[in-house]
Amino acid sequence: MTKTFVFFALLILTSGLLMNSNQTIAQTSPYAALVNRIDQVRPDAPELAKFGAYNIGVRTLQLTDSGRPDILNARVGEDTPLYDRQLTVEVWYPAQLAAGQSAAGSYQTLTRNTELTATLHGRAVRDADALTTDGAFPLVVVSHGYPGNRMLMSHLGENLASKGYVVVSIDHTDSTYDDQKAITSTLYNRAPDQRFVISAMAEISADSTHALSGIIDADNTGLIGYSMGGYGAVNNLGAGYSETGVSFLGSPPNRLLQDFAASNPDFADTLDPRIKAGVPIAPWGMNNGFWDADGLAGLTVPSLFVAGDVDTTSGYENGIKAIFDQAVNSDRYMLVYKNSGHNAGAPMPLPVEFYGREDQTGSGHYTDGVWDNLLMNNILQHFVTAFLDLHLKGQSAQREYLDVLEDGAEAVYSLNHEGIPNPQHTYWKGFAPGRAVGLKMLKGQR
Repeated sequence: MTKTFVFFALLILTSGLLMNSNQTIAQTSPYAALVNRIDQVRPDAPELAKFGAYNIGVRTLQLTDSGRPDILNARVGEDTPLYDRQLTVEVWYPAQLAAGQSAAGSYQTLTRNTELTATLHGRAVRDADALTTDGAFPLVVVSHGYPGNRMLMSHLGENLASKGYVVVSIDHTDSTYDDQKAITSTLYNRAPDQRFVISAMAEISADSTHALSGIIDADNTGLIGYSMGGYGAVNNLGAGYSETGVSFLGSPPNRLLQDFAASNPDFADTLDPRIKAGVPIAPWGMNNGFWDADGLAGLTVPSLFVAGDVDTTSGYENGIKAIFDQAVNSDRYMLVYKNSGHNAGAPMPLPVEFYGREDQTGSGHYTDGVWDNLLMNNILQHFVTAFLDLHLKGQSAQREYLDVLEDGAEAVYSLNHEGIPNPQHTYWKGFAPGRAVGLKMLKGQR
């Protein structure tokens, strides 16, 4: 055998090995090592985005509201049938972990692309024992959009639970990814779903046999709603629907939405006085006439509105900001993500299960054209923490995080060599220099 033959034989063998190696690499997704973490906090996130001191437990509960109007089977000119409305909820709460129990857990959740199931990873421990030594914790109800599900804002659920809140996030029947029905049901049921869950959680806390007994302070409730969840939240904060909303093309027949209209003399009786603070995020409806000045005058609960100023779904000037401007009887703020759209702050980051797919159906549900979703989530966690601590826990010092210069781009960062603010320092509390430039905080007082 000649040296030349041996050389070419080795070359052919080596080429074959390289080809097989490349084929293996090509068949392995470059995203395979990535995971969906809902507990990430960026190094440049504002101060209050970081997790709190409590360990977190999580439970899935099934709730039933008996005797609810059956909107999807209501017919013009006929009595409205009633039914038992089933709701699945996820509950995050401060937990007492057992010795050796790791502060970690995962969730399986359907995505906006119903062909994809995402695996989420966080800090909550499934069915962990509740912490019962620190008394009852304020209740926070989280309400998703149309469609959505209870995991869409799971990042906020875990974050707030670590800071001493019991957070319950609702799967709104007829409005989730896998059971989305006509919007008629959502228009009617969103507000009563939110109120029912408050009552259900109060009953659970009062039940000495329940795993969550005694830890829920439902008399001190915060309500967070995104998009259609914000639509329901604005109503539950006191703003009755307008005549235009009652007569809207997709509204329930027989003027059933009149139950929650400003013109209904009994509307005030449907409101729950246990709701002490509200966070409507990109609330839908104003740009379709669901409120007017008279209805919004009834919104008296302290509120933190959240908006992207290029939101084409809920509208900005004619939508979210119009609600904020006309809610003249509320001690209120509005956080604005400049150049952001409808997904401002609320949805978790795009699940990695979407990565590398040619079919990107549903991916826009989790993304923004300008902003990084994780950063938006962290900013939301920061401000919601300050706002709920102020109104549900009475921590008045947290108002300093809210009472900031209106336009973050105009704020001046100036500290002396000891880190003490100079007289010209006007930068947003809790933000590193340059990190508030894309934000505004509007303030309105009654």
